[in-house]
Amino acid sequence: MHNQDPLHGITLKTIVTELEAHFGWKELAKCIDINCFKSDPSINSSLKFLRKTPWARQKVERLYLKFFA
Repeated sequence: MHNQDPLHGITLKTIVTELEAHFGWKELAKCIDINCFKSDPSINSSLKFLRKTPWARQKVERLYLKFFA
């Protein structure tokens, strides 16, 4: 059976890394207003926050799909 999830097999780390490379932290923070993108941003701090904050993760995943799917 084919998996219908467009994010299947794509890690959160890949998503955050590609978005940061595409937008940069400043633009990313404008797109999604969360502190992990605004205040001393890093891939690891963002991953930590997004893994425990489902609503923020959903926004990040939607933005990723909009540009990379």
